[in-house]
Amino acid sequence: MSTDIKKSAALKGGEWLVKESSPFETFIPEDFTEEQKMIRDMCDQFLDMEVMPILDRIDNMEQGLMKSLLTKAGEQGLLSVSFPEEYGGLGKDFITSTIVNDYLGAGHSFSVAIAAHTGIGTLPILYFGTEEQKKKYIPKLITGEWAGAYGLTEPNSGSDALGAKTTAKLSADGKYYILNGQKCWITNGGFANVYNVFAKVDGDKFTGFIVERGTEGFTQGPEEHKMGIKGSSTVQLYFQDCKVPVENLLGEVGKGHKIAFNILNIGRLKLCAAALGGSKRALSETVRYAITREQFKQPIANFGAIKHKLAEMAIRIFVCESALYRTAKWIDEKEHELQAAGKPFNESLLGGAEEYAIECAMLKVFGSETLDFVVDEGVQVHGGNGFSAEYNISRAYRDSRINRIYEGTNEINRLLTLDMTLKRAMQGRLDLMNAAMGVQKELMSIPDFGSGDEAPYAKEWKLIGNLKKAILLTAGAAVQKLMMKVENEQEVLMNIADMAIETFNAESAMLRVMKLIDQRGEANCQLYLDIVRTYIYDAADRINKSGKDAINAFAEGDDQRMILMGLKRFTKAEPFNTKDARRRIADKMIAEGKYPF
Repeated sequence: MSTDIKKSAALKGGEWLVKESSPFETFIPEDFTEEQKMIRDMCDQFLDMEVMPILDRIDNMEQGLMKSLLTKAGEQGLLSVSFPEEYGGLGKDFITSTIVNDYLGAGHSFSVAIAAHTGIGTLPILYFGTEEQKKKYIPKLITGEWAGAYGLTEPNSGSDALGAKTTAKLSADGKYYILNGQKCWITNGGFANVYNVFAKVDGDKFTGFIVERGTEGFTQGPEEHKMGIKGSSTVQLYFQDCKVPVENLLGEVGKGHKIAFNILNIGRLKLCAAALGGSKRALSETVRYAITREQFKQPIANFGAIKHKLAEMAIRIFVCESALYRTAKWIDEKEHELQAAGKPFNESLLGGAEEYAIECAMLKVFGSETLDFVVDEGVQVHGGNGFSAEYNISRAYRDSRINRIYEGTNEINRLLTLDMTLKRAMQGRLDLMNAAMGVQKELMSIPDFGSGDEAPYAKEWKLIGNLKKAILLTAGAAVQKLMMKVENEQEVLMNIADMAIETFNAESAMLRVMKLIDQRGEANCQLYLDIVRTYIYDAADRINKSGKDAINAFAEGDDQRMILMGLKRFTKAEPFNTKDARRRIADKMIAEGKYPF
């Protein structure tokens, strides 16, 4: 590992960019406890037994079916994993709840319903509700007796959530808030019993409310007909002089943005988890198809072009999983740290998610785009059959597309990644300035052409360290050149966000492989090394391209040449035979008939 970056055990959000992580302090999926493995297997079994055999019935919106599945999941404890025991939950840690989202994530429309129910449908009450509200609603929600939904989006306010037009006015007798307005794209909206809804008190104070089905003046529209996730209930909500009791105010008047945005941090990580689960199952289906489908008198799995596809799908899944559980552990540790400092349960988990909001935004982007890549290539491997509704990959393809839109579009999340990073630097929470200046100083010095560090995997670690320098170089130059205008240069910000996402993934995967080598020995980890080396090699080129696009947009002349030279230096990778590495990765999957990593 490089020695020019300071070491730190417990990294704060965004600090991975300027400090070094240890493999031994990095949580990896191979570290699951026996209990976590048991819960993982329960989730897999629930999908196999209860969901996958009836996907067509679910997509046909059979009356009462989705609600009954949620109730069954509740009976098995799958809705209550992360909820405190005092409300009837199992009180498990954040990693365990991430495992549930991951291993229930492949259930198509069911996965959407359960994620919305246990996340945005229930968590606002758990984290921001009064004790009375929690006791009234949480036990019913976590058993599946009641279903939850979330009403934020409106016809004219999507990404701009605070631009909502729904209003709330206190009644003359002070007993009710009178809501008027409309919400759209409400998951579980057609059958939910309780809705977390946002409205503006007196036209300007953005505020949360708990609205029950059957409340006077509250109605739902018909089910939407959608491109994918056809079995997920999606309706509009209408409020016409809707009388919500004052005791159903959620949180404080004017503080609804705290609820909306804090819940989204957790939601983004869990969306990545669900997308990961979907990716693994889609790849396993594709591997099995490639083994059984014959062309030119042999299985198509024998062909190099197919092996390349299968391997690239596996590489992205492995990398995504590495970054996901690394971050989940950070959130879990921050939560425990805050609880030890005397913070209540709700503030502790929200504090953990807020600390790593940058990483959650990056995970949401990469997880959703990994699933899109996997199902798209899955359809391609299936050929014409992939376009047929008889093969499940076509459903996976349609269902995947929504993930890049909800929980904040991927464009918004890319912009947030840079926006939050720069704001933390300005607040003094993240020391980017000294790191960026160090990179500039290094560029002015004569390059070191010595043999370098002879430590194990020194070349890989040096490249990852250099990729971080490429980000600091590009971002530092952009801020210097553009100053306050930088926030209007969205293309530049998204280029730098892509560089950050690639580098965070590369480091996460490398840390995981180093830990596995320590546990199992290098001889048993050759395929893992193939995965991480292929990813880093390709990521260096992608980072170079993103960096060039950004630099060319804001620099010119000698400055431009100087920065581009630095970028080229920091993104230079040693030659590596990715073709043979991909073939070895694919052969392992073909031998096992599934994604095995």
